[in-house]
Amino acid sequence: MNDTQSEHSILMKSIIFSTLFLALMLGSVSFAAQDNNPSPPTESSTNEPAIAPYLREDAPSFSLTIAQFREKFSTTNPTLPLGEYKTIKTLEVKSPLLRAASRINSTLYSSVAIDKSQRTIKSIQLTYLPLIPSEDKTEKPEDMAKVEKANKAVLINYMSAFINLFEPTLSAEKCHKKSIELLEKGKGTPFHQQTEGTLRFVIADHREKGITFAIEPIKLSLSDK
Repeated sequence: MNDTQSEHSILMKSIIFSTLFLALMLGSVSFAAQDNNPSPPTESSTNEPAIAPYLREDAPSFSLTIAQFREKFSTTNPTLPLGEYKTIKTLEVKSPLLRAASRINSTLYSSVAIDKSQRTIKSIQLTYLPLIPSEDKTEKPEDMAKVEKANKAVLINYMSAFINLFEPTLSAEKCHKKSIELLEKGKGTPFHQQTEGTLRFVIADHREKGITFAIEPIKLSLSDK
């Protein structure tokens, strides 16, 4: 197996792990945000696994297909490349969802959960994979730290762009600030969510296996409309 095939294999395993892990962890929070007034923003963190909100039969979807999202993202953010999302084959034949992923670079990729019938997005995610030292560990700690800092900056840039796409009234500066705050609040926790208006922001910290950020729509009750 050559280096490219090996890297692809590692990436696909990471994608499957993060999507399954997030599917378990996301639902551990109560669904109060779907039944009560979502403003002001609410936050919660938990360690208890459950079924993810976007896997529920009544879970809403964004009014965007993955092709529409990617086109809109690329038009708005020409300096942030986002390749085509490729379907991930799983054994979940009867699942109402499709999963797809797009590799951004060696430490960052995006994945989506798509409604199989409508082809609209139920959850869109970014997963950051920490830098892995070489087997001989010849890298200097200070050099590793610099690379890690640069990689995290790329993650924040993509998080900010994703947030801005769904919250276009926010300035780029505020989206950047929100991204940093979300990472800080979710640091070291397997699940952290923050709901604002019709959106749910999630951080799932897998520690050495990486960090996943997700954006999902929230179904509001009649009293919220």
